[in-house]
Amino acid sequence: MTETAMNPRPAPTTFQPAAQEPAASETQQSPGLTPAGLQSQAELALRRRLVLALNLATLAALLYGLAQILGAGGWTMADIAIFVAFLFGAPWTVLGFWNAVIGFWLLHGVKDGMERVAPFVAAGDAPTPVVIRTAILMTLRNEDPARAFQRLRVVKDSLDATGEGSSFDFFILSDSDDPSVAAAEEGLAAAWQGEVGEDGRITYRRRSDNAGFKAGNVRDFCERWGATYELMLPLDADSVMSGEAIVRLTRMMQAYPKLGILQSLVVGMPSKSAFARVFQFGMRQGMRPYTMGSAWWIGDCGPFWGHNAMVRIAPFRDGCHLPVLPGGPPLGGAVMSHDQVEATLMRRAGYEVRVLPEEMGSWEENPPTMLDFAKRDLRWCLGNLQYLKLLDIPGLRPMSRFQLVWAILMFLGLPAWTLMIALLPLKVVEDRGLEGYPSGLAAGLYLLFLAMYLSPKLAGFADILLSRDGAKRYGGTLRFIGSAAIEVVFAFLQGAVSSFRTTLFMLGLPFGRARIGWNGQARDAHALSLATAFAGLWPHLLFASYLFGALLLLSPTVLLWSLPLTAGYLLAIPFAMATALPGLGAWFARRGLCGIPEDFDPPAELVTIAELSRS
Repeated sequence: MTETAMNPRPAPTTFQPAAQEPAASETQQSPGLTPAGLQSQAELALRRRLVLALNLATLAALLYGLAQILGAGGWTMADIAIFVAFLFGAPWTVLGFWNAVIGFWLLHGVKDGMERVAPFVAAGDAPTPVVIRTAILMTLRNEDPARAFQRLRVVKDSLDATGEGSSFDFFILSDSDDPSVAAAEEGLAAAWQGEVGEDGRITYRRRSDNAGFKAGNVRDFCERWGATYELMLPLDADSVMSGEAIVRLTRMMQAYPKLGILQSLVVGMPSKSAFARVFQFGMRQGMRPYTMGSAWWIGDCGPFWGHNAMVRIAPFRDGCHLPVLPGGPPLGGAVMSHDQVEATLMRRAGYEVRVLPEEMGSWEENPPTMLDFAKRDLRWCLGNLQYLKLLDIPGLRPMSRFQLVWAILMFLGLPAWTLMIALLPLKVVEDRGLEGYPSGLAAGLYLLFLAMYLSPKLAGFADILLSRDGAKRYGGTLRFIGSAAIEVVFAFLQGAVSSFRTTLFMLGLPFGRARIGWNGQARDAHALSLATAFAGLWPHLLFASYLFGALLLLSPTVLLWSLPLTAGYLLAIPFAMATALPGLGAWFARRGLCGIPEDFDPPAELVTIAELSRS
């Protein structure tokens, strides 16, 4: 197989940055400010100390309450194991709670909430011409070529409609190794180039291998063509962005030359899959206050999700090169979850990494079934665990190093929760007949923690209901409340299924049983057979048989109280099959259940995609 490039660029020239406004240049050099001059370092440090204090105090209070419960009859090995597991599992929930509280306060408690977390936002709305060159990249590997090209065409047309399209070039960067897929890609690229007839605006390149996965694909672009452009906008095969959103982000980057990465808030697209509809409905409600709250204190060390984000090429190319990790699989080799590492390296290079926590015309598709979601989740899990070998990168800022630790803890906490639940029957035996057992405290702590677990979603629900015409955008108040109730049940079931599957995956890592590839993903709604669901989820049923059988014999009351966290084990197979049914997805769509604003008032870009999909 040989590398192919269609409509290749001329030899790159050294990029000369566009002239900047004097005020931006002066602010950039001001002492005591973040690199782009957007924020006082002292104010940001104060915010971070406040969030740290709130989290430590909350975690300490929870641990104290748990210690009173576990130690009621004297400490046993099971008590110690549960306490330590809670110490690993609780911090993610506690931080999510405080991010949601802060985010809700910024959305409804102050008038200038967005300016406090995104002081660069005004530059995007200024009528400033786009004068810097930007490359829009779509990375592919054995995806449906027609579908991917269709979306990129829509992005280009939307950009051209803004009047600023001449500042943007388009690259299709393929790593496909399926000959039929590669041939289809080449044919579609040639047809598009011939149709557009604009010299140098569309380039198709296919590598001969998948070295470095997606990160290696993007790095190849940077080394070959990066000198010609100041910015790049990576898109996945399922990504869509409106021209207005892209121009806004470009203007912000143009106004602040020390902004290295500007991540948009990515939301789901309308879907015919019941699983995807419910998942992205809940994700959207939780992400809005969570991201708003986290951006308030993370500031210049923000997240990068690898796509739908503006990236300044020169510092990315020169300062964000990913190492090849020592050792063999599963943790050695190329870094799989590259985006967060690149964000920390960009900040190390002296550039800010920011997120714009605003719904603004930036979309993606979500997995259509529970099993497709699990495949993606396990790839993220393995990639995040690789950060264990990256914690000693020299020169990282403390906040950046914390972000890597936090990404690891996100997945380490899941086996901790599974262990706590697995030990529940043993604790029932140990505490049976115990005089003075603090049952009220145990029930209160349990309910409090469930509320904290749901707090980002609950804050998002409240935000919509309190916003002017908020529920109307979701089809009305009753439909929104009904959808929210469905999503809460879904969240508990899906959380149990996902956490147990991740636990099994992590247990298999030391034995070399975890193998994760990087290939095309399923995008469309499709049913799961009983055989397929059983093959992927039978361990959940086995675990449920142990847990439910033991608790039913020992304490049916405890079993009932545990159902929000344990029902997903028992229902994993029917849950996966039901949420994959195309008929259920169509029923949800007809009734507007778990719909998103784009379902009820679709923007032009998504209307075009829907029409092209039907043709």
